[in-house]
Amino acid sequence: MIVEPWDELARARTAAGEELLLRHRGGIFEIRCNGYDLMSNRAHRSEEALAQLALAETRAPAPHILIGGLGMGFTLRAALDAAPPQARVTVAELLAEIIAWNRGPLAPLAGRPLDDARVTLREADVAMVMEEAEGAYDAILLDIDNGPEAVLCDINAALFSARGLRKMRRALAPSGVLAVWSADPSPRFEERLEETRFSFRATEIAARGGAGDPRHTLYLARALG
Repeated sequence: MIVEPWDELARARTAAGEELLLRHRGGIFEIRCNGYDLMSNRAHRSEEALAQLALAETRAPAPHILIGGLGMGFTLRAALDAAPPQARVTVAELLAEIIAWNRGPLAPLAGRPLDDARVTLREADVAMVMEEAEGAYDAILLDIDNGPEAVLCDINAALFSARGLRKMRRALAPSGVLAVWSADPSPRFEERLEETRFSFRATEIAARGGAGDPRHTLYLARALG
């Protein structure tokens, strides 16, 4: 059996020195960080479920949604599909290269969600975006790295700390929803949610929707009064 080789499409480097690789083989696109699989279009059901579950919990008739991490656009696409026409969606993506890939070879995968008029794209750290807008967001969706317990890019670790959660709490509107994607359950993250006065539930979702798939954990949380 002849295995088709991977075609390297592009590379990027974060300010902290982590190397990202975009590659393609036989219709499969992968983004890898420091040699490890970060995301792929082979398995994105749980990313879509993150947006669907969060939007189902959002009570505002014209919600303002913040998405941290553009990825391959699947979370954004699912949020747009679930949101009403009057919604606003702000996407914070730190790396210009990820944005360029989503306007280039990755664009068709999620149906070109960046072209939607409801989307405002910020080339910025999501933590900074949250600091700028106290009480502004009816939903915050974090699809960052591999989640609280499996951070591949060190720059992302602070988001899942107690300090990061306090920033999210301040950025949420009253009754706002926080949704966090995680590759695995994270007892320490759950402790930090409780420490920062969030009520939460954890839901396991199959990566591709099949019975034998790896299961990812989605956290949905609200700030307690």
